[in-house]
Order: sequence, then structure tokens, then C-alpha cells
Amino acid sequence: MAYWLMKSEPGTYSWADLVRDGGTDWDGVRNPAARLHLRAMKPGDEAFFYHSADERAVVGIMRIAGEAEPDGPDGAWAKVRVEPVRPLGPVTLKAIKAQPMLAAMELIRQSRLSVSPVRDEEWAAIVDMAGG
Repeated sequence: MAYWLMKSEPGTYSWADLVRDGGTDWDGVRNPAARLHLRAMKPGDEAFFYHSADERAVVGIMRIAGEAEPDGPDGAWAKVRVEPVRPLGPVTLKAIKAQPMLAAMELIRQSRLSVSPVRDEEWAAIVDMAGG
């Protein structure tokens, strides 16, 4: 299983929206690096749901529920189906940055990337920071 972090502005689509809907297609991503990550996802992988904009915090765990599919009229982009697993934290970006062991995390290194991989030890640290 692989781990990921996926960002959304809560005013556009929030953790509460995902829970209410029971799942959604994670679409509309228009960055070549993020597209590669979406295409690499497999059903059963898990992802942190990260509220960007003013909140800047990991707020939940999602499960990847399907293989990547084409997104957009020309099929050049990708989308995946996600489902809520459980709420977390929140674990703020400030708290993440304060942990030296998370300094290499893609969230910090490539802060503008909306979909990024999370290493096993980073996943465990953030779940622990959220209270297990």
C-alpha cells in the first residue's frame, strides 16, 4: 500500500463534504507532477485529506477506491475515486514543519503541489501527531 496527501480548499470541497457524499472523484487537478501521482495510485492506498488556504492542516484519511481514469474532454489529465476513512487531528502545517523528521516531506519541499506521495515514516508520524 502507498500513502498520499491530497489538498483541497475547504471552501471548494471540504472533509465534511466528502463525509456527506460518502466519496467523490478527485478531479480537476491540472499539474503534470500531480497527474503522475494520481496515475500511480492503486485501490486500497490511503491519502491524507489536507485543507489548504487559511486552514493548512491534515484533517482526515481517505481511501483510494478505484484506478485512475481520464479527466477532461481530451483525457490528458487523471482523476481517482476516493472515500472517507476517518477524521484526523487536525495536524497543522505549522506542527508538521516543527518536526525535524518531516523536513523532507513533499508537502514542505514542494508546497504548491496538490497531490504528493507520503513516505511510510511520515504517514506514521502524522497519524501519531493526530493522536493515533
